[in-house]
Amino acid sequence: MQVIDAAATTARRPVNLSLNPVLVARARGLTGNLSATVETLLAGFVEAEEQRARDADREFNAVIDALDALHDRIGLLSDEFSQF
Repeated sequence: MQVIDAAATTARRPVNLSLNPVLVARARGLTGNLSATVETLLAGFVEAEEQRARDADREFNAVIDALDALHDRIGLLSDEFSQF
C-alpha cells in the first residue's frame, strides 16, 4: 500500500480544472497555498478509493471462497444431471 505524500512529491505540472469560482475564492481565503491543499485532499481521496477497491476485492474473493467451499461440501443441484 503506497501512501502519497503530496508535500514530498517534487515534480509538478499545471492542470486545468473547472471549479466553482465562488468556492475557489472562499478556499483561497482559508489557505495560503490552494494547490498544496487541493493536492493533499486529492491524495487522501485517491488513497481512500484505492482502499475501498481493495476491500471490495477481498470481500468478493471471500464470497467466491465460501461458494467454492459450499460446492465442495454439498455439490450443485445440477451435478446429478451433468455429463462432464
